[in-house]
Amino acid sequence: MTLPSGFPLPTLDRLGASLTPAVNPEEIVSKWFSAFTKSAEAGDVEGLINLFMSESYWRDILAFTWDFRTFIGSDKINQFLKDRLSASKAKMFKLRDDYLGLQQPYPDIAWIGFLFDFEVGDVRKASGVGRLMPQSDGSWKAHTIFTNLEELKGIPEKVGQMRESRMDHGLWSAQRQRAAAFEDKEPIALIIGGGQGGLTVAARLKMLGVPALIVEKNPRIGDNWRNRYKALCLHDPVFIDPLPCFYRFPSNWPVFSPADKASLQLLIAGWLEYYAEAMELNVWTSCEVTKAVRNEASGTWTVTVECFSDRKERTFYSIKHLVFATGFNGNQPNIPMYPGTDSFEGQIIHSSQYKMASNFAGKKVVVIGACTSAHDITADVYHAGIDVTMYQRSSTYVMSAAKALYSENGPPIEIADLISASFPNAFSLCSVFYSLLLNQYVATASRELIEGLSKRGFRVNKGIEGTGAMVLYLTIGSGYYLDTGAAQLIIDGKIKLKNDSLLQSFTPTGLKFEDGSEISADVVVYATGYGNARSVIRKICGDEIGDKCKDAWGLNAEGEMRGSWRDMGVPGLWYAMGNFSMDRSHSKYLALQIKAMEENCFGPRYSSS
Repeated sequence: MTLPSGFPLPTLDRLGASLTPAVNPEEIVSKWFSAFTKSAEAGDVEGLINLFMSESYWRDILAFTWDFRTFIGSDKINQFLKDRLSASKAKMFKLRDDYLGLQQPYPDIAWIGFLFDFEVGDVRKASGVGRLMPQSDGSWKAHTIFTNLEELKGIPEKVGQMRESRMDHGLWSAQRQRAAAFEDKEPIALIIGGGQGGLTVAARLKMLGVPALIVEKNPRIGDNWRNRYKALCLHDPVFIDPLPCFYRFPSNWPVFSPADKASLQLLIAGWLEYYAEAMELNVWTSCEVTKAVRNEASGTWTVTVECFSDRKERTFYSIKHLVFATGFNGNQPNIPMYPGTDSFEGQIIHSSQYKMASNFAGKKVVVIGACTSAHDITADVYHAGIDVTMYQRSSTYVMSAAKALYSENGPPIEIADLISASFPNAFSLCSVFYSLLLNQYVATASRELIEGLSKRGFRVNKGIEGTGAMVLYLTIGSGYYLDTGAAQLIIDGKIKLKNDSLLQSFTPTGLKFEDGSEISADVVVYATGYGNARSVIRKICGDEIGDKCKDAWGLNAEGEMRGSWRDMGVPGLWYAMGNFSMDRSHSKYLALQIKAMEENCFGPRYSSS
């Protein structure tokens, strides 16, 4: 796998620069930003380029490009500005007073960070984040600039002072039932899936006045969590997971909910169900989208929905936006095929079917896989007093769960999201030098854990080209484990480990390996992830549409997501995929694109292809 190509780490030595005690961040940024503003508003590309390092990055999300783009190096930034600066008519630049200051994440790396706001033509309000680095001649130039669409002018989200202020005098219930039924009109957007991805998109669209309907096949919102294994454990800190309109989890919620908190998935499920009701989202449960046909002439979709309760169908004929929010890679289990499977006398399930260890009391369990679900399940089985073996097919990246930008005393969630997005993936994640440095720091913090696993024989790695967990997440969505306790069970030998030979076949009583060894098993759990997201698109929309779609997950040459949250290659078809954090931040981008299209103020899209 080839990672996006960035530049070597801009250390002070590499820049030939140094820091002096007399550095005045406010004065430096004010001078630079004044020149930046003057050149940007005048459409002076040469003037802007002179403010950048040659090895620099400009990331833009929808503000100048109506797309997700990262321009790597001054030559590509120059071409982007020639193509888009004058046409965009950027104006009203204003430097923010807060979050401006000198930052030194490592002894030999330093920058001055700052935030700003501006407008793009008569349509868009945007924000930005900049980082200036010292140069050998004593000047400061931009290393990264991030520009970000915040809202459409005149169409703010209906929150805070923009919320509904009229009294309903007892009409609310009837109005809600009528709105959710869509009996006399059709929704503009139909969202397939009522997990956190579908809910966040629907909430964002509602705040922008776009009628949307969620179709969820389960009986209740939150069942996608209720139906998961009882040992489910979140591996992200609670601070990173608030939902749009900034619904934070209760202040007494654990930072990392422990694996033995058996009601965790019930708490999350209830929280999502409450969110859907509190946000007054239109939801049809116990219903499934069975078919969607693209009408090229009208640019709409004909969508058939089957309701399980009465086995009746409802067909919508003019859906403008079809949003797939069906989970990571469509929640289509990936189950490898091995010879002898049919002869196995025990039980074979995928991790998506696993509920609780007590179902296997007195049996021998083998879990195939060595990433997050495999660790959670093997730990659960062990704690139930059941014999369990993890079969590790390939090495795994392991680190202690940690928290950083998103924390108890961190910046407000909208600021944290802005700052997080401002680091181009081509630099912060895929620049081998930077990621190696960051990974080295994490490895130091997790050293005892890694050494213990290695001594036990568990195969660990440092991620793709040494870049750690985040690149694995953004490229293949697997291959890592953020430890919440299972690693120590492996180190202590409480979870048995098999990884010294490749699995050859099933036998009637277990598994046989290429070196001739065998493991007896009554239950085999495939913790082997999920397939391609396009499989669920093919199922509903057909192969012709599926062939036209981009891959939903993974990074392109610029370090941006290939398809999720942006143009998927088929007009009016979208895919919403990610964790709580990505669903919160990127649902806004998807909703803004849809709203701009509905207001006829979208585009043109300045894409990489």
